[in-house]
Amino acid sequence: MRVAVLGGETDFEGWRKAARAFRQADVTPERAAFRVGSGGDGLFDESPPPPLAEASPFSVPKAFVELAQDVILHRSADRFDLLYRLLWRLGAEPDLMRVVTDIDVGDALERAKNVSRASHKMKAFVRFRKVEDAEGERWVAWFEPAHRVLEKTAPFFARRFTTMNWSVLTPDGSAAWDGEILTFGPPATRDMAPSEDEIEDFWKTYYASTFNPARLKTKAMQAEMPRRYWKDLPEAALIPELVARSAVRTEAMVAAPAPEPNVRLAKTLSRINRDRAFDEGFVPSTLQELDQAVQACRRCPLWRDATQGVCGEGPKKARLMIVGEQPGDQEDLAGHPFVGPAGGVLDKALEEAGIDRDDVFVTNAVKHFKHEPRGKRRLHKTPTAGEVSACRWWLDAERRLVKPKVIVTLGGTAALGVLGRKVAVTKERGQGIGLPDGAQALLTVHPSYLLRIPEAAAKAAERDRFVVDLKRAKALL
Repeated sequence: MRVAVLGGETDFEGWRKAARAFRQADVTPERAAFRVGSGGDGLFDESPPPPLAEASPFSVPKAFVELAQDVILHRSADRFDLLYRLLWRLGAEPDLMRVVTDIDVGDALERAKNVSRASHKMKAFVRFRKVEDAEGERWVAWFEPAHRVLEKTAPFFARRFTTMNWSVLTPDGSAAWDGEILTFGPPATRDMAPSEDEIEDFWKTYYASTFNPARLKTKAMQAEMPRRYWKDLPEAALIPELVARSAVRTEAMVAAPAPEPNVRLAKTLSRINRDRAFDEGFVPSTLQELDQAVQACRRCPLWRDATQGVCGEGPKKARLMIVGEQPGDQEDLAGHPFVGPAGGVLDKALEEAGIDRDDVFVTNAVKHFKHEPRGKRRLHKTPTAGEVSACRWWLDAERRLVKPKVIVTLGGTAALGVLGRKVAVTKERGQGIGLPDGAQALLTVHPSYLLRIPEAAAKAAERDRFVVDLKRAKALL
């Protein structure tokens, strides 16, 4: 048995060096082991195995290296062995990483997904508290991630809170930002972080005021906000009472009379927006101007039955834009894109593909909900080519303002809106298509298609293909 001693639990470079030496020395996975030690001068507990005389340099796919960098952050004890087994097999199976149904590949992908999810939860649930010492004001947070994702996630906080001096303490290590440099330190304990601060009551008041009892789904809430994180979230103390009172508050909301609309303001805004929408010389200079003007759009008849126009949302200068077909029933009521069931599928697929939804501009080819009434329900109807063409002016305006580098089109209607021609999504799917403005389009299916597949195995396979398409889009960036 050959044993490699690594310098730490996340010592990727140490593992890669040892695994390469094992592989060139023809050490099979059954005879190779990796252990985390206190760190020494060498990687091995005995002399490294000499390479075979006929051994030659070898390379591995970039996809394997990226996957390994995530898997090594997983808390499972056998992750090093799994990665070496994959490395060994790549010698005889160079396309192995494309076989997502392979047991080892599937296992590694699942662990990478868990690591990505842990990183996402860290972004969502870290709560900084203010402390003051001789050096001035500092913000400190304690967090216990499901996997060792501190070094992977800390740069996100450096970008988000650039002007703050902050520290994130975890059982695995600590990260600190002084406004210029991000540094990492030793593990910490919970007592090293403050338990509360002076602004916590304000945060709890805000959280309680935004808690909507009419939309409460306890299981969904716990799925997105697992109980394991509650002990470090100040607002979690309010959740049991808010849930218990939700039924009473919902009844009160339903019974309350609707407020009278401000007729004068509505007429004024309608006139302004109508003038903008019909002014041939009007060119929106901001996304906010575009959103206001689309409410008075009369370029096609769809505005008559829709609640409102729904424009895109996301960063003002996003590198990735995702274009869907049109707002659905929930989007039409809420005024935001991709908040319904298809939006949930898209969010989870983006997370698996390693794409942060907050970095993406999401929109639709058509801005008004096309439907037909069926009892109390409003059933989706596919927009015609003429309606897509009429609404393309708004989509082009969004593209001009956001300037995305890559545009993912979800389904044939979205592709028509972006490319200006009908396409067969199945034939052109996953391929980068150059656009006149220098961006690239990538075609894939709409998430609602995945929801309609009845067979579980087929649905899982198509969902995996959808995630692969999103990863290709990320690679184009």
